[in-house]
Amino acid sequence: MAITKNAKRGVRVSERKRVVNDRLRRTMKEAVKTVRQSVVAKEVKEIPSQLSSAFKALDKAAKRGTIKKGTANRKKSRLAKAIAKIAK
Repeated sequence: MAITKNAKRGVRVSERKRVVNDRLRRTMKEAVKTVRQSVVAKEVKEIPSQLSSAFKALDKAAKRGTIKKGTANRKKSRLAKAIAKIAK
């Protein structure tokens, strides 16, 4: 348990950051999941809008430091690759 004034402040700050990170991570995972489901179902018409929202969520999470920039780029690349595969 935090004893000093500064440690107590650190606990409050880390809790706020955790809430923000959890929200960003959940949004990102849901967006990626919907794109993946559309790829599996081969719903080509819905994919562009879902892909842009997934890219936005990934970029936001990377910008905030929730995930690393390379991780976001890798996930975006793999989504684009999966979509290109069914678009043929």
